[in-house]
Amino acid sequence: MKWDRQVETIRRALATPPPPSSELLVLRRLDGTPLRPFHPPPGVTPRASAALLLLFPQEDTLYIPLTVRSSRVTAHRGEVSLPGGGIDPTDSGAIGAALREAQEEIGIDPGQVTVLGQLMTFYIPPSNNYLTPIVGFYPAAFEPVHDPEEVDSVFTVALPTLLDTATVREEIWERNGIPMRVPFFALNGYKVWGATALLLSEFIARLRREGWH
Repeated sequence: MKWDRQVETIRRALATPPPPSSELLVLRRLDGTPLRPFHPPPGVTPRASAALLLLFPQEDTLYIPLTVRSSRVTAHRGEVSLPGGGIDPTDSGAIGAALREAQEEIGIDPGQVTVLGQLMTFYIPPSNNYLTPIVGFYPAAFEPVHDPEEVDSVFTVALPTLLDTATVREEIWERNGIPMRVPFFALNGYKVWGATALLLSEFIARLRREGWH
């Protein structure tokens, strides 16, 4: 397969320990210390959830589909996300949930996805989710067919674009009266921040450790 070498590099990258928080795009106080918790606070029972970071080839480049969440969902409306949701009892864990959600949200055939590994599980306070991102490879270009109840639109981003440091920006936002530094990927006219920026930056940091430029 043409993409064997890249796929194996990604597998190796996912098998190593996660990068330090200094390499991740996370909300920070003005002094640079992280603001977000990575694990649920004591006494809180989060919802176990999963998302699929899917890579697929188009011409000579790998792409990742990203979704713009519908205004009809209960949390993170209008934000850029990955296909994902809660892990149901009928799912085969995080992998099963990620593949099911990707089929429901963007029309991907789960049987064609090769699972390469996963990123670190982390807590998302606004929706009380404990998210496990699964990384998979789809062997051919495809046209996403999205579910309008959950997704307003889908766009794809080339992996070299994510690796380009010029794509990363930072602004000072005020949330709940607290000024904070908000790093984000500037993609397709959107500010991709929060949980999506965190997991994408972890993926990129892992690839860089394997010498991917």
